[in-house]
Amino acid sequence: MALAYIGFGGNIGDKVGACDEALRRLGATPGVRVAAVSDLYRSDPMGILDQDWFVNGVARLETDRAPRDLLDCLIDIEARMGRVRRVKNGPRIIDLDILLYDGQRIAEANLTVPHPGILARHFVLVPLLQLLPDGRHPDTGESFAAALARLPGDGGIAVVERHTLGVG
Repeated sequence: MALAYIGFGGNIGDKVGACDEALRRLGATPGVRVAAVSDLYRSDPMGILDQDWFVNGVARLETDRAPRDLLDCLIDIEARMGRVRRVKNGPRIIDLDILLYDGQRIAEANLTVPHPGILARHFVLVPLLQLLPDGRHPDTGESFAAALARLPGDGGIAVVERHTLGVG
């Protein structure tokens, strides 16, 4: 079984409910076990700033699915939940991204692991550190804690909901 970290979030409608639904669907996917989930965090939008705030989190998965197959599952869950891709970084009901996959480095069409934005986003690093407190970026070796400390501001991060699955 491979260990994967998935970033998730959304900013349309019932944001917490959409995150919970995406995690439920992910956990019901054959070959995927949701092993731990961070708290859910409120965060400011990135890129397009004229949109509602987001709810984001990170889940640790145990999976026997290959990275591309896992990505296809994530895209399918997004589509079944009503995600429509109109504008990059625009509003969305749910977004599911592979952040890390078993220490692998992957550079394929539409699949880059580690996720290219992992070191520059409060809404990824804060929940990721909750699940992987001593984690380091596989390419640079930089600790996720050091990456978070060097980011300007706080990204509007605030706890929205505490999760109990794998979080102490």
